[in-house]
Amino acid sequence: MPQVIAQGKTFSCPVGANLRQVLLENGVDLYNGQARLINCHGIGTCGTCAVAISGEVSEVNRRDLIRRSLPPHVPQRDLRLACQTKVLGDITVTKFDGFWGQGTAPAWTA
Repeated sequence: MPQVIAQGKTFSCPVGANLRQVLLENGVDLYNGQARLINCHGIGTCGTCAVAISGEVSEVNRRDLIRRSLPPHVPQRDLRLACQTKVLGDITVTKFDGFWGQGTAPAWTA
């Protein structure tokens, strides 16, 4: 089972598990500020679950690519929407500041 390291925690998940669900189930603070209350709950339309990932995950899907091409995100950033990402191997996750996680200062690191 892949190991996920996020917000100072390490936990396992099944191969192919949805990253958003895995993070939330393990008490990781995925959303910044009021995004905890106002988010799309995993359908990939809001962009508030954007994170940086190192390790083996699924290819970027169309919904992820489209949402991160719209402001305040920029497609050149190496971020992913956790709700649209499947865990395929060991990963480390970093969340950045800003309502949508689009900032440059880490809100938390692996």
